[in-house]
Amino acid sequence: MAIKRGLTLGKFAPLHKGHQFVIETALREMDEVVIIVYDCPESTPIPLSVRVNWIRNLYPAVKIIEAWDGPAEVGDTPEIKQMHEDYVLNRLGVKDVTHFYSSEFYGEHMSRALGAMNRIVDPDRRLVPISATRIRDDPYAFREYLDPCVYRDLVTDVVFLGAPSTGKTSIAARLAEEYDTVWMPEYGREYWEQHQVNRRLTLEQLEEIARVHLEREEQLLLDARRFLFTDTNALTTYIFSLYYHGAATPGLKELANRAAERYDLIFLCGADIPYEATSDRSGDVNRQMFQTQIVNDLNERGLFYVTLNGDMETRLKQAKAVIDTYHKYD
Repeated sequence: MAIKRGLTLGKFAPLHKGHQFVIETALREMDEVVIIVYDCPESTPIPLSVRVNWIRNLYPAVKIIEAWDGPAEVGDTPEIKQMHEDYVLNRLGVKDVTHFYSSEFYGEHMSRALGAMNRIVDPDRRLVPISATRIRDDPYAFREYLDPCVYRDLVTDVVFLGAPSTGKTSIAARLAEEYDTVWMPEYGREYWEQHQVNRRLTLEQLEEIARVHLEREEQLLLDARRFLFTDTNALTTYIFSLYYHGAATPGLKELANRAAERYDLIFLCGADIPYEATSDRSGDVNRQMFQTQIVNDLNERGLFYVTLNGDMETRLKQAKAVIDTYHKYD
């Protein structure tokens, strides 16, 4: 029996449930499914590698062809149609396709060029009434049409680091209010209040803090509008573990390494504001020491960060000047 091989293509910028409906229909009906993903930097700043990873993570059975040098022109003209047909058949060497899947006008000419059946899926967008253009205009408004792994990559993850009593909580909360989004409180403070014994936590408990903090942060990414502002991360928990125990569990080390790679913007809150003594803090002398250790760790890891100094209003202006000019994939 001949193998049924389906092909679909696109920018997937971003991948949404309409695209997924086409892919999943093909997977149900075909023995093999091939997806061509165009680079198209003129249409989207989201890198090809990010878009490809969405598809790979959700559909590991498909074969993906990365079209790094595909035509940028789109439209329903004979010249553009021929350009895309030549690219797929001759430049990419696609062959032995039995079914071409799409929900677009180009299904007719591309399937004919491939000698394949034109399998049109939901062309009127009745089953999945969405387009990538509408999502690009406002991902938050249409996040129901995005898989969590896609939506979280569209949110700018911002973290505030610094020793205790350097204003991390206050600025994260204020920025979340000003940008109409959510923020991630420091889980370690909540955990310490519930579980500390003689003002100490075990190595394993510190690892648990870092793990649960990350889990909560991942959930909040799905509710964030453009930005998630995060108070502290596993890098700080790792430093606390070294200070109090002279060691850290392998799990905490791994979480700290992951934290070093996951954030789009890192702000270091300066220790130049008055120290606020609370039951979970160990004094201004230790604040200065922890601040030095955090700076040293960031520098050792080669991480870029922006230092915020001055009173709250000054820090807000400094942070917003960076945030307002930052574009995640530019």
